[in-house]
Amino acid sequence: MPTIITYNVNGIRAAVKKDLPQWLSASNADVLCLQEIKAKPEQFDEAIFNELGYTCFINSAEKPGYSGVAILSKINPKHVEYGCGIEKIDFEGRVIRADFKDYSVMSVYFPSGSNPLRQAFKMEFLVLFQDYITKLKKIIPNLIISGDYNICHTEIDIHNPKVNKNSSGFLIEEREWVSQFIASGFVDSFRQLNSDPHHYSWWSYRANSRAKNLGWRIDYNMISDTLLPKLKRAKILPAAKHSDHCPVLVELAD
Repeated sequence: MPTIITYNVNGIRAAVKKDLPQWLSASNADVLCLQEIKAKPEQFDEAIFNELGYTCFINSAEKPGYSGVAILSKINPKHVEYGCGIEKIDFEGRVIRADFKDYSVMSVYFPSGSNPLRQAFKMEFLVLFQDYITKLKKIIPNLIISGDYNICHTEIDIHNPKVNKNSSGFLIEEREWVSQFIASGFVDSFRQLNSDPHHYSWWSYRANSRAKNLGWRIDYNMISDTLLPKLKRAKILPAAKHSDHCPVLVELAD
């Protein structure tokens, strides 16, 4: 079973300039799930990653310089599914899935609620995505859904829960969605193995937030509960600084 890293790179071209390939080479991940690549396939320098042994699968947004997801894999997938078949989600390049022999890996970029209109879309996305996954799980029971969920699940996942209780990303209805998503047959791999506070995966660029570790844990590797016996390791990697997010790792045993 693989070692998987999810990483919202906030622009693949910017991350490459900050030595992302060198970091990836050292990380030795089997599968890298990227979000917010902000690039069309022709703007994504695959050759750099091919040299490291990865094949790149890219699902860009229609809008240039926006959103987009990718899966980079050292393991050859049986099939790659670009999008989820829901037009308003696929237009924004938010989902890609690679099917391997005994499991499937998804890279997903959930919307952020940056304004009331986008918050409404975010809530609609959550309903549509849950329905999609419920159906998919019947066909592919062993799912690893990696990505930027743009939601902190519990108070331990955010540096100041009281101040942020009315902030998008920590609204009660968003948090309840995560709870019911887990209840539908998933495991938050990091929280399964780490119950202590102050572990975050995103920090605002404002107010020196990262240096002070004033962050949010919004990036997850959710695994089907059927894979729980194989869960070996789950880590957040804040030393990697190619983005306002950091990578999150999950390792599954054979």
